[in-house]
Amino acid sequence: MTEGKSLIVKGIGASSGIVYGKAFLINHPEEWIPRFLIKKGKVSEEFERFKTSLESSQDEIRDLKEKIGAGEGKDAVYILDSLLMIMEDKTLIRGVEEGISKDLINAEWALEKTLEKIKKGFDRVGDEYLRERKTDLDHVGKRIIKFLAGYTSDGFSKIPDDAIVVARDLSPADTAHMLKGKILGFAIDMGSKTSHTAIMARALGIPAVVGLDSITIRIKTGEELIVDGEEGIVIVRPSPRDLRMCQRKVRTYQFTQKELHKFRFLKAVTKDGFRAAIRANIELLEEIPAALSNGAEGVGIYRTEFLYLNRDDLLTEEEHFQHYKKLAEKIAPHPVTIRTLDIGGDKFASHLNLPREMNPALGLRAIRFCLKEVEIFKIQLRGILRASDYGKLEIMIPMISGVEEVRKAKKILEEVKAELKRKRVPFDENIPLGIMVETPSACVIADIFAREVDFFSIGTNDLIQYTMAIDRVNEHVAYLYEPLHPAILRMIKQIVTAAKEEGIRVGICGEMAGEALYTPVLVGLGLMDFSMNPSSIPRVKKVLRLCSYAECRERVERAMVLKTAKEVKEFLQKELF
Repeated sequence: MTEGKSLIVKGIGASSGIVYGKAFLINHPEEWIPRFLIKKGKVSEEFERFKTSLESSQDEIRDLKEKIGAGEGKDAVYILDSLLMIMEDKTLIRGVEEGISKDLINAEWALEKTLEKIKKGFDRVGDEYLRERKTDLDHVGKRIIKFLAGYTSDGFSKIPDDAIVVARDLSPADTAHMLKGKILGFAIDMGSKTSHTAIMARALGIPAVVGLDSITIRIKTGEELIVDGEEGIVIVRPSPRDLRMCQRKVRTYQFTQKELHKFRFLKAVTKDGFRAAIRANIELLEEIPAALSNGAEGVGIYRTEFLYLNRDDLLTEEEHFQHYKKLAEKIAPHPVTIRTLDIGGDKFASHLNLPREMNPALGLRAIRFCLKEVEIFKIQLRGILRASDYGKLEIMIPMISGVEEVRKAKKILEEVKAELKRKRVPFDENIPLGIMVETPSACVIADIFAREVDFFSIGTNDLIQYTMAIDRVNEHVAYLYEPLHPAILRMIKQIVTAAKEEGIRVGICGEMAGEALYTPVLVGLGLMDFSMNPSSIPRVKKVLRLCSYAECRERVERAMVLKTAKEVKEFLQKELF
C-alpha cells in the first residue's frame, strides 16, 4: 500500500447502501481473563459477583432494546432478544455456578469454560447460519466479563457523528449502540452475511462490508473511506473520480429503496396474472415482526435447531408445543413450515454416548439421526402436532436421500397421531408432510418422492454444495458455488416437473430464492413459491410484478442451452438491465 494512493479492499457486502466519510478505528485489545482458585468460604461471594454482572449485562441490552424500539431500526430488536435468551439460559447459569462451587474457580474462569463447552455444539452443525451463532456466545461472554471487571463505559461515546466505524469485530449490542444518523457505515475484518452483526446492520439500514480480513491494519482514524455494501468493497483514500461514482450510486440507491418500500404489501403477481407465494426464512420467534413488516405471507422454513443449541439437555414435548404454538398464533392466518431437527447426533453425544464423527455434515444428522433416536423425533412431532390446532402448520423433513427414510418418517408420524388420538388431544389430522430436496439422489428420484409426500421445498444451499462437491464456506473453493450452473438449473427443472406431474406443491427456500436476478429464471422453471430472508421480499416482489410468466418461460428456454454459469448470468443481466 502506497501512502496517499487509493486502495480497494474486497470483502462481503453485508448490508446494502453506499456511504462516504472518515474512518474511526475501534481497537478491541484481547481481553485478559483472570483465572484463579477460590476458597469454599468465597463461593457465595463469587456467586453474587456473577449474578450482579449478569443482571447489569441484561439491563444494558434491555436499555438498547428500548432505545431502538423508539425509533428507526426497530426490526433489529429480535437480535438483542436472542442475546438476552443466552444470558437467561439455565444451561449457562448452571454451568457457571457449578464451575464456581465444584471446581472452586473464579466467576470469569467458570464463565469461559461454560461458554467453550456450549460452543462445541455449534462447531459441529452443518448449517452455516447456526454456526455463526457461536459468535453471539463470545459477545455475551465479553459483555459479562466487562461488568465483572467493573468496566461500564461502552467505548463508543467518542465516535464523532457521520463516522465510518472500522473494527476487527463488533457484537450485535455494539452495533445497536450506533443508531442510524450518527454512524454512516461499518467496515469489519470478520463476519459473514449470516452473522448477527451483519443482520443488525441490515435492520438498522447502515451500509456494511464484512470479511475484509485486515482492514484495521491498512487504515488510520480520520482517513477517508467509501463503503459500498452493494459491491462488497471499501475504497480507502478515494480519488475525485471515486467520489463522483459514490455520489451517483448514493442517489440511485436512495431512489431504489424508496421504490422498493412500495412493494412490501403488494401481491406477488406477474404481469400476466400468475400469483406467487412469498414467505420468510426464520429461526427465532423474535424475527416474526421483521418478516411480517416486509410483507411475508407466512414462513416457508422455520429452523428448529436453535432450540437445541444453547442447552445441554433435551427439549421436552411441552417446550416444543409452547414454542410452536406461539409461532402458529403470531403468523396466523398464514402458514408455517417447520423443518424438523437438522443437526447431528454429535450434538447429543453427552446424553446418548454416540461416537464423534469425522464429517458430521455428511454423517448421522437430520432425518438419519431422527430415525436412529426415534423418541427424540417423536417428542418434536408431538409438539408440532399439538400446536397445529392453533394455526396452519406443516412438517418438512430435511436431508432426505432415499424413499425408505420418508416411509419410516411417515410411519412414526402416524404412530404419534395415534397416541394423541387415544389421549383425545386435538391436532390437525391432515397436517401436510413435505421434504427438502437438497441431495442429488433426491433430485434423481424426485418423481418417486412426489408420490410419497404433500410438497417439496428445494434447499439450494446444500443442493449446490453436494452437487458441485464443494464446501461453500471454504474460501479456496467458494468460487465453484454457482447457483446458475447448468447442472443446477437442470436439477431444479427436473424437481419441479416431477412435483407438477403428481400435483403437489413445490417451493424453494435456499439463498437462491432471495436473489432478484434469479427470480425470472426460477419463475420460468415453474416455481411460484419462494421463501427467503425477510429483507429480500420487497425486491423479489418488484421483479415478479415486472415479469410475465410467458417471458420467463421463454428466457429459461434460451438460458438452458448455455454452457456455463457465467454465460447464464451475463444473459440474465442483459435481459433484465
